[in-house]
Amino acid sequence: MIDHMNMRDAIISITGIQRDGSGQKDAVELVTAGKYGFENGEGRFTYEESGLTGLEGTRTTFTISPMGVVLRREGNLNAQMVFREGQKDFFLYQTPFGSATMGVDTRRIETSLDEHGGTMELDYDIDFNHAPVGRNQFKINVKEKTNG
Repeated sequence: MIDHMNMRDAIISITGIQRDGSGQKDAVELVTAGKYGFENGEGRFTYEESGLTGLEGTRTTFTISPMGVVLRREGNLNAQMVFREGQKDFFLYQTPFGSATMGVDTRRIETSLDEHGGTMELDYDIDFNHAPVGRNQFKINVKEKTNG
């Protein structure tokens, strides 16, 4: 079971690109320490968000399997997003200020993860109560932290 995966220290580099309806682009880059595990073709990495991302007090976990990618946030902000290429999924976005239903329509998932880390790219459209918000991309690199 993936919940009992052996997690190791890792360095996680994340570039998040958001484009709004007018095509205006906003990018956030984060390099952080986290945990990573890979077993039976499934990978998982987790890290604490920071003030840089505006999600301080939130732990983010990505779980990658042949079924797709699940992004789970727990803490000040709670959400679980499911990414399945070519499919649309809905999720509840909960913040201290209230909650809303959002939709995620996954255009592309690309992963090359193994026991030592690797890369993952997600490209998806997002909507808020059925109104398009924009297009988002995550480019993530996970590198197992080695001693020395």
